Amino acid sequence: MAMEDEVKNIKFTVDKANLFREESITDMKVASIRRLIPVKADGSVDTSRKEVFIGHTQLMSPDGPLPIQAYLNASSIQEAMEVFPEAMKKALGEMINEMQQMQRQQQQQKADESRIIMPGR
Repeated sequence: MAMEDEVKNIKFTVDKANLFREESITDMKVASIRRLIPVKADGSVDTSRKEVFIGHTQLMSPDGPLPIQAYLNASSIQEAMEVFPEAMKKALGEMINEMQQMQRQQQQQKADESRIIMPGR
């Protein structure tokens, strides 16, 4: 019953003031760019808000494809294509730093757990 109550309390409301139409642009090789165009609830373009561009790519790793995504600071598709390479490099660098930090934390946790405790000391 608790699960049913939790499901009943989920709010599936649409934020009608924050709607976007999505377009996808790709070079069929490396780059995929999502263009999010602000729209009003009636579907017309909302010119009071800016378009949003998000870059996507993936690298192959020994464990399979590694998706990379980043906000592209651009106001047109042309600008988005120009900033794409640097944005992906930055996102990859941040991902690598986060993974290294997680590895260090895991190693520290293993070291803490494997200490020998001597009674009376």
